[in-house]
Amino acid sequence: MKIERRVFTADQCELRNDDGVSTVKGHGAVFNRESEDLGGFIEVIAPGAFDDVLDDDVRALWNHDANHILGRTVSGTLRLSVDESGLAYEIDMPDTQLARDLAVSMERGDVTQSSFAFTVADDDWEEYPGGYKRTINKIGRLYDVSPVTYPAYPDADAGLRSLEKIKEKAKQMRTESALASNALLKAKLKLKELA
Repeated sequence: MKIERRVFTADQCELRNDDGVSTVKGHGAVFNRESEDLGGFIEVIAPGAFDDVLDDDVRALWNHDANHILGRTVSGTLRLSVDESGLAYEIDMPDTQLARDLAVSMERGDVTQSSFAFTVADDDWEEYPGGYKRTINKIGRLYDVSPVTYPAYPDADAGLRSLEKIKEKAKQMRTESALASNALLKAKLKLKELA
């Protein structure tokens, strides 16, 4: 299964410095907020989607880069929780050059977005004005939460593969419906002829 990533903007990520300890807090994901167009579909994360993955071995990475680790749940330097907004995270920043550079960029307001990497265990698709809407009901595996540079959706192709399956199913259902309507119309005409 392909790992997907989603990015949330602006007020979702902040740096705090209490008694010389830098902490990054944010939301890796938010509930009930429509994404941007991901290539023919939009996406919404349902409340409860993260209930089964909060105990996963999750990393905090800079820009989803495994070479730039900031914290980890199993070491206690990354803490995850769910609140009314979504998946909240808190990272105790390491005393590394990477973390110091990131702190400067956050203080300047150059880095303000958060993201998460995941797989999907359960989702629903429906037709939506202009395309389709995907609702993620359950996350299968949570890999990382990350402060990120760009509010983009770089790896939506797993969702696009699912979208193609949904489109094919919708086309098949429309074809079957049209065939049934034609058969019903023919039966009605036949009844009129017999009457």
